[in-house]
Amino acid sequence: MHIDALRCLPALLALLAASCSAPGPRALWDEDAVTWVDLTHAFGEDTVYWPTAPGFEIVVDAKGPAEGGYWYESNTIRTSEHGGTHLDAPVHFAKDAHTTDEVPVEQLIGPACVVDVRAACAENRDYQVRVEDLEAFEAAHGRIDAGSIVLLHTGFGAYWPDAERYLGTAERGYEASLELHFPGLSPRAAKWLVERGIDAIGIDTPSIDHGPSRMFFAHRELYAANIPALENVAHLDQLPPTGAVIFALPMKIRGGSGGPLRVVAAVPR
Repeated sequence: MHIDALRCLPALLALLAASCSAPGPRALWDEDAVTWVDLTHAFGEDTVYWPTAPGFEIVVDAKGPAEGGYWYESNTIRTSEHGGTHLDAPVHFAKDAHTTDEVPVEQLIGPACVVDVRAACAENRDYQVRVEDLEAFEAAHGRIDAGSIVLLHTGFGAYWPDAERYLGTAERGYEASLELHFPGLSPRAAKWLVERGIDAIGIDTPSIDHGPSRMFFAHRELYAANIPALENVAHLDQLPPTGAVIFALPMKIRGGSGGPLRVVAAVPR
């Protein structure tokens, strides 16, 4: 069945607008019409980061009764832009491309195309998603339209947060970064998606390029076209191939090359 991705989003946003005007505790969205799926791994001490990047740290600044008698908690966090569920801004691999705060919001909210490549990735953990995989998706589910957010479902999200199974190594440092093994997108397929005019791409692995990559051709192809990426996306097994709407909003870091991301999906029932 062909799905017109560009028509899907306005219909769901119209539903949101209508439900927001309705009285009662379910005003934000009609729960009988939509299921929300959180596609974000929580940040904590077990969050998976690139072997050369510092991990997530949270420092408790205050936790307990304040002088006024009320409860008060506050923490300081430290984190790399590129760890956990996060956004890659195009400037990460493309000079003068969009920084984190420059990525248009409309590119981060849109209809999802979830491409299931779990079988191939189970046989080869260094698998690169091919144009043929994308064409097979279209044959089964309809064209990947301009404005789509393409999500690559490799199945590796099931390994989170076991770094050795997820990354291919639990070691840290530069030498460990040479031992990474996980699936990604082939450069040829990246170019094909650029030509399709997609708004963003996501994957349930640490990188849009597969683990053994040294030149990051998929990153470079996509980001030169100002197409951002969502990495370490969770729970893609809970989404249908088409029909969901993605909301992927990162911390708005001025001049950033990426940042922590909260990404959710609205799935019509």
